[in-house]
Amino acid sequence: MPRLVSAESVTEGHPDKLADRISDSVLDAIIAQDPDARVAAETLVTKGLALVAGEVTTSADVDVQACVRQAARDVGYVDAAYGFDADHSAVLIALSEQSPDIARGVDAAVESSSGDRRDALGAGDQGLMFGYAIDETPELMPLPISLAHRMARRLAEVRRSGELPYLRPDGKTQVTLVYEDGVATALDNVVLSAQHHDGVDADRLREDLIERVIQAVLPPGLDASRARYFVNPTGRFVEGGPAADAGLTGRKIIVDTYGGAAPHGGGAFSGKDPTKVDRSGSYYARYIAKNVVAAGLAKRCLVQLSYAIGVARPVGMYVETYGTGAVPDERLTEAIRRCFDGRPAAIIEELDLRRPIYTPTSSYGHFGDPSFPWERTDRVDALRAAASEVA
Repeated sequence: MPRLVSAESVTEGHPDKLADRISDSVLDAIIAQDPDARVAAETLVTKGLALVAGEVTTSADVDVQACVRQAARDVGYVDAAYGFDADHSAVLIALSEQSPDIARGVDAAVESSSGDRRDALGAGDQGLMFGYAIDETPELMPLPISLAHRMARRLAEVRRSGELPYLRPDGKTQVTLVYEDGVATALDNVVLSAQHHDGVDADRLREDLIERVIQAVLPPGLDASRARYFVNPTGRFVEGGPAADAGLTGRKIIVDTYGGAAPHGGGAFSGKDPTKVDRSGSYYARYIAKNVVAAGLAKRCLVQLSYAIGVARPVGMYVETYGTGAVPDERLTEAIRRCFDGRPAAIIEELDLRRPIYTPTSSYGHFGDPSFPWERTDRVDALRAAASEVA
């Protein structure tokens, strides 16, 4: 029986994504000077105002206000008519040092007596993180979220390039696909909302966005003959961005991950340094799941890691292949344990996470981009060998 599966994405000009970008820009600026910094930067944006708050422990000397203004400028908030702009909006900073109780757990892990230096860095908090991969796209991501991201990215591209000069930075996409026997066969509908200048003809905008955004990114072989297109369904989207809707860091976690195709542990990513397992643990779980699928050991794989504050080693790991595994899940789990080290210090070292690489993750998802180190498939051979060795 056919079923409908949906996913959404938003442009970098969406207020929540602007908040994410600011938080990650602050993080990148700090760890560029001080790779060992502890950063938890949260941002609120609203009409005419950005507020950056949180906890930072660092030797770096960073102009946070300049980071905020540059992030807004990069996204395209450069006109006072938008209600929020890089040069005239107020910027407030409320950053303090990391709690000593949290710092103690990270700095002196419960297991540090083992003598292994990787045991000396504990998890920054308790929590559970999920990683997911599926073989229905080249990047091993679910097709609905992959397609929604492509449309959102394309919407930003035609604005930035001047191809559709009447567009403004805010925008959202939503894609619904028809699945039959687990395979996406057709496009059922697309919802696309694009902020625009006042006075733009609604029919022209609809035609332009269907042709130059939606149809421009549809993959060959996906039947779109009966697809419905809902373009700016209210008929007008002039006021947008922070002027119309307050934005907060971490409020688009399903957009950031798998579009609802897999669970989410609840912790947001942006603005957090890699000692926070909300971020690094989620990246590592994706790294594991992607290598499993790339190795041909499953067509679909979910990995759950769980941590206790101050404890280096994960206190739980769960692997699910939904009946698609080439070996039993128990055997695969043991192979994963042999090939991957989920301690925060090991993750940070293995993926080289103490670098200013985070701003690009703030838009169009944290997974699927081959430039991200957690998207490598360099453990394929080791996993295959381990899976064949496990009794």
